[in-house]
Amino acid sequence: MDQEVIVDRNFPLFSKPHRKKHKPSENPTAVPNVAPKKSLQIEKSTELTTKSTNNITFADLGLSEWIIQTCKELVMKKPTAVQTHCIPKILAGLDVLGIAQTGSGKTAAFALPILQRLSETPFGVFALVVTPTRELAYQLAEQFRALGSCLNLRCSVVVGGMDMLNQTQSLLKRPHIVIATPGRIKVLLEDNPDIPVVFSKTKFLVLDEADRVLDVGFEEELKVIFQCLPRNRQTLLFSATMTKDLETLHKLSANKAYFYEAYEGFKTVDMLKQQYVFIPKDVKDLYLLHLLSKMEDMGIRSAIIFVQTCKSCHLLGLLLEALDQEVAALHSVKSQSERLAALYRFKSGRVPVLLATDVASRGLDIPTVDLVINYDIPRFPRDYVHRVGRTARAGRGGLAVSFITQNDVHLIHEIEANLGKQLEIFECKENEVLENITKVYKARHVAKMKMVDGGFEEKVKERKKQKRKTLAEKGLLKKRNKRRRKEKTSE
Repeated sequence: MDQEVIVDRNFPLFSKPHRKKHKPSENPTAVPNVAPKKSLQIEKSTELTTKSTNNITFADLGLSEWIIQTCKELVMKKPTAVQTHCIPKILAGLDVLGIAQTGSGKTAAFALPILQRLSETPFGVFALVVTPTRELAYQLAEQFRALGSCLNLRCSVVVGGMDMLNQTQSLLKRPHIVIATPGRIKVLLEDNPDIPVVFSKTKFLVLDEADRVLDVGFEEELKVIFQCLPRNRQTLLFSATMTKDLETLHKLSANKAYFYEAYEGFKTVDMLKQQYVFIPKDVKDLYLLHLLSKMEDMGIRSAIIFVQTCKSCHLLGLLLEALDQEVAALHSVKSQSERLAALYRFKSGRVPVLLATDVASRGLDIPTVDLVINYDIPRFPRDYVHRVGRTARAGRGGLAVSFITQNDVHLIHEIEANLGKQLEIFECKENEVLENITKVYKARHVAKMKMVDGGFEEKVKERKKQKRKTLAEKGLLKKRNKRRRKEKTSE
């Protein structure tokens, strides 16, 4: 359940136009002619209330010929619904909040109009894109470079885990597009007095996966970021799920704002087949190995397996390696170079399976992913939506299989209630699954020994210690503990 956040109206998420000073009247006794105060102009449309966009082309959206040609080269045949609705509004100078399903083309919805405006007046840091995860930041950079290939686009990625001196030097060269995670850009802005001025003329601020970026944990980072941005910028928020934070914040726009919502509530695409297996907790590894062994027969090119913790991710990776399965593991205890290497091995097809925590649940667009496995059921329905959204993207089909144990029943019921549909049973023969029981149990023992020898527990403890310190410095430690106690009570 989402924690309700009270938003300070002075918090400059949206740009605020300067007020004009009124000249004093020549006749001091005259009653001033005061115009009525304008209310915020918020235009809202939903997929249900708009006409069909099937016949609309990129040319109809007001995009330049070079962009239309680039879209053709990238096999973007026609704009998606979120692109059709949001691109003209962004080109018209509006603040935009776009809520649309995963895989619906949200990145191009803000990247294309930004690149068009950049081509008209190329200078300095034209746009700052803030995103919650490092992997998503690198993917966004790839997409910007592809869409702006004929512009000689200079794009800089600023994320944690990488060399800060190189990032500082990159920013001082004033790239056109800066894509950053909140924590690292905050540090650079505060530590180097030459960095804030780099963003003094920035025209666009984009919050991608805005529901996560606007989480209360990033409040301090965002305040530092916004203080360095000009008031006359455009602010663009895009997300696959709506939260109370977003619902409140889009009402604060002092510019004319446009709010596009493709659907109401948590939804998944129709092309996604969602199934479950109800199993005892101790045999999850057996069912996982069985499912992975059937990938080729099922015509599945690659799969992402989601687990809840870094420890589970690391242990499961060692177990599958002991079973001669080719996998790459992605979690936050790994160094950034290790995370990028794991993602590259998976995206390039060198390994067919990616094990990941929720650092990989948002925004990653890998066309070959035909299967998502929820090895652990997520605690919140919106996390389920983001996870399964890694497959069945851009009109393609996909399969999501969730492993449900007795302890997960209430979680899956909550997910089904939010989705408005029930998951189907994934059929598998128990006798075939249990054939490998001895082999799997031996592999599990080997994996546990390797994890102890590798000192993984110490790394986890150090990371938790650092995280608690950071939360305490922000004054968020007590809030987090209070929220967790509340969640346990409700469970």
